[in-house]
Amino acid sequence: MAKVIAIANQKGGVGKTTTAVNLAASMAATKRKVLLIDLDPQGNATMGSGVDKYGDVATIYDLLIEEKAIDEVVCKETSGEYHLIAANGDVTAAEVKLMELFAREVRLRNAIEAIQDKYEFIFIDCPPSLNMLTVNAMAAADSILVPMQCEYYALEGLTALMDTITQLAKLVNPELQIEGILRTMYDPRNRLANDVSEQLKQHFGDKVYRTVIPRNVRLAEAPSFGAPAMYYDRASSGAKAYLALAGEMLRRKEKQSAAVA
Repeated sequence: MAKVIAIANQKGGVGKTTTAVNLAASMAATKRKVLLIDLDPQGNATMGSGVDKYGDVATIYDLLIEEKAIDEVVCKETSGEYHLIAANGDVTAAEVKLMELFAREVRLRNAIEAIQDKYEFIFIDCPPSLNMLTVNAMAAADSILVPMQCEYYALEGLTALMDTITQLAKLVNPELQIEGILRTMYDPRNRLANDVSEQLKQHFGDKVYRTVIPRNVRLAEAPSFGAPAMYYDRASSGAKAYLALAGEMLRRKEKQSAAVA
């Protein structure tokens, strides 16, 4: 069964979509079967995967609202060698229409149950706000990966996010837990970044990934070419960092499996 990981942070501009696209591509590069679900109406993960959100493409709207079979909405041709459920502006309407539907919080969870045995990882790129789409992601996920910049406001936002996760877990998914905290856009020359990084490690211990994602021009450029960084410039520090993150996550998963066995 696939491990379902929601990539979420209520604060925008923290590298959430960059993480979703590049982590999916890095996992796929290790020969794992990966599905990326774009839940953000901006459709940035869709465009970053080389899929035209303005074209004739089935989206998460068709799955959640039109109730199409999930196999009909999965796009199997992406620039990152993973499968994708796309998003575009239509997904904004899904937020409103979900409020009128029965079992609105668990529609995504119910939909992906049919294909969980086809993948090893399912990543969900959440919108940067707490709405019914994000609630669906939290209900469907086994765990949450939190990308964050090492700055003061991000630390404040993380506290609010943790409270939200705790409340949602009680309501829709008692098994929900933190997968890990990822430091993004990291500049080791910045004293505040180092201070916040140390505070994170003190508070969250081994939940903080050892891998850090540096500030990197290639990571910023890659989406405009419709490709993950590893296919745009494999030698870049950003591409290498996400490959390292994938390796760290796989080692953690193996360690957890061994502990259970």
